[in-house]
Amino acid sequence: MIYSFADRINNLKPSAIREILKNNDPNVIPLAAGNPAVESFPIAEMREIACRIFDEEAGVAFQYGITEGYPKLRELLKKRLREKFSMGTENDDLMVVSGGQQAIDLATKVFCNEGDVMVSESPAFIGALNTFRSYGVRLKGVEVLDDGMDLAALEKTLCENDVKMLYTIPSFQNPLGTCTSLEKRKAIYSLCARHQVMILEDNPYGELRFDGEDIPTLKSMDTEGIVVYCGSMSKVMSAGIRIGFVLAPAPVIAKMTVGKQASDVHTNQFFQMLIAHYMEEYDFDGHIEAIRQLYKHKSGLMLGAIRETFPKEVRYTVPQGGLFLWCTLPDGADMLGFVQYAKQKGVSVVPGIAFNVEEGTPSQCFRLNYSTPSDDKVVEGTRKLGAALHEFLAK
Repeated sequence: MIYSFADRINNLKPSAIREILKNNDPNVIPLAAGNPAVESFPIAEMREIACRIFDEEAGVAFQYGITEGYPKLRELLKKRLREKFSMGTENDDLMVVSGGQQAIDLATKVFCNEGDVMVSESPAFIGALNTFRSYGVRLKGVEVLDDGMDLAALEKTLCENDVKMLYTIPSFQNPLGTCTSLEKRKAIYSLCARHQVMILEDNPYGELRFDGEDIPTLKSMDTEGIVVYCGSMSKVMSAGIRIGFVLAPAPVIAKMTVGKQASDVHTNQFFQMLIAHYMEEYDFDGHIEAIRQLYKHKSGLMLGAIRETFPKEVRYTVPQGGLFLWCTLPDGADMLGFVQYAKQKGVSVVPGIAFNVEEGTPSQCFRLNYSTPSDDKVVEGTRKLGAALHEFLAK
């Protein structure tokens, strides 16, 4: 049988990160992943809650639920977003989704027709880019500087195109690890409001700040009803439970609900209930603070090893939160050649081209992750990488 696949999927390439993670060679240290640290999972508490759900609420936990999400969890999330982050108005609603990735998919499904123009930070999260491509949108990339998107380039793009939506990860951006400044957040919001462009604010790392001061979200500035805010429990509870949420104007949530009904009907009821119990009965803020301190420690280990071992001509970002940092090789260096060389030396990293908005454009960069490996492996892997850089760039 010769299969004829739909155009929307036929031209998509597999995620470089997912492909790298298929490598189970125990001799290769994975600095390419983006997984939360296993030690950040509240295993004992989740076990205790799970046993109670099995004993007392199995009839609810293992039955169909409503598409918008388990009511108690929705209530708790709305309350937390409103009281802690000043997000959500009387015109907003919240739905629970199957991980932050589904939120991105539903927002694109609801707003974008094939051929519509969508603006994205560049570089950007590969999972989001592949989602946008699967809907046939025309992607326009805007370079991310140290403090956020290039505003002049963004304004030019908005003026020259009929843009439907803008995608941004303003806090601890994936892959860069950088943070958009308050001034730029205000400017981005203002530009999008003026041009009547929806904003898809993806914030899976926002609670993971371990240095500096918190910066208000774009959604907290949303007086025009143009921000669709995506949050996730993947980085603060467990990635495998696949629980995310969307805060957006009520008419948007209503359409996303219909879109979700065509995908998976509703998100896993058992884990929604488990998280609701955890938020009510345990110190959720204390748990997140512990994760912040864990990643402050791990990022410090990686940065220390970078400063000790990397060649001076290799530049890198210094994150204040999140899971990643971004390295840039000198002009003219063969980045893909180095990625392969590093793997031969026992360390995996993600090539920067995986995050390009415009496929086929060159990159001198690669992404590192410090959350997934053990402390010893973070240090060992980074030092091996430093030695590999010296050897490769000396050729």
